Amino acid sequence: MAYARTWVLMIALTTTPAVAEDVDARVQESRAVVKSFMEELKGELQTAMKAGGPVNAIEVCQAKAPQIAARHAEAKGWEVGRTSLKRRNPDNAPDEWERDVLERFEQRKAAGEDPKALEHWEVVQRDGGQQFRYMKAIPTGEPCLACHGEKLDPEVARKLDALYPGDQARGFRAGDLRGAFTIAQPM
Repeated sequence: MAYARTWVLMIALTTTPAVAEDVDARVQESRAVVKSFMEELKGELQTAMKAGGPVNAIEVCQAKAPQIAARHAEAKGWEVGRTSLKRRNPDNAPDEWERDVLERFEQRKAAGEDPKALEHWEVVQRDGGQQFRYMKAIPTGEPCLACHGEKLDPEVARKLDALYPGDQARGFRAGDLRGAFTIAQPM
C-alpha cells in the first residue's frame, strides 16, 4: 500500500517539467557516483587479488569498501552503500524499500532482463521528508566466485567464517545478483 502511494507521488511529481528535470539530474548523478564507487572498488579488489589472492581481497570488502562509500557519501551529503538479500556484513542489511527493490530485481532478472542493466529510482517519503532513492544491481562476475561462489577454498572459507560468523553471501553463480549499490538523496 505504501508503494502504491509512492507511485502516485512519483507520477504527480514528474508531471511538472522542473521536477522531471530534477529527477533526471539526480539519476545521472547517482549513476556517476555508482560508477566511481564500482570502479574504485574493482581496482582495489584486483590489486588485492594480484598481491595475495582471494584471502587478501576479503580485506578490501571488509575495510576499504565502507571507506569508499563513506567518501562518496560525505562528498555528496547522501547515503551511499551496498546491500543484498544475501548479505555478508550485517551493517549492509537492506531496509524495507531496498529489500523490495532487490526482490523486484530478482523478478526482472528471472523474466530475462540483463542484470547489468537493472536499476531503479523513485521519490519516497522517509524520515518525515522526501528522498530520492536509487539502486543499481551488482551482478556476480567470475572473479567474485572466489569469495561468493558455491565452492570456496578452505582458507577463504576460514577467513570469512572468522570475520563474518553470520555470512549469507555464498553459493552464488556467475550472473546471479550479488546485491546492489544504494543511494538516498535528501530532496
